Amino acid sequence: QVQLVESGGGLVQAGGSLRLSCAASGRTLSNLVMSWFRQAPGKEREFVAGITRSGANTRYADSVKGRFTISRDNAENTVYLQMNSLKPEDTAVYYCAVRGGVVVTATSSEYDYWGQGTQVTVSS
Repeated sequence: QVQLVESGGGLVQAGGSLRLSCAASGRTLSNLVMSWFRQAPGKEREFVAGITRSGANTRYADSVKGRFTISRDNAENTVYLQMNSLKPEDTAVYYCAVRGGVVVTATSSEYDYWGQGTQVTVSS
């Protein structure tokens, strides 16, 4: 079992920045892909960014490339999402998720564990 707790959400102005954190506990020594998804009201959950255990391989949704950066601190079992140049369309509940493997996938059903989510609201 893996437990995930997100933090760092809040209300920011368009063009501003925010950093989300996801702290993992439990069995985290295996090769685990850690990713961020988001879900806006009335919309389906969508992939945002993912990272492999080494941190060398990352994947981003086209909508956030160049603005968001995912990173990982294995010593603290934590994954981060640095969000810059935020837009109102980034407003959503952001979820941390993990799955076993060495390849970042963008399909939510392939992830085994999920955090409770943290709200990000970007004002225009």
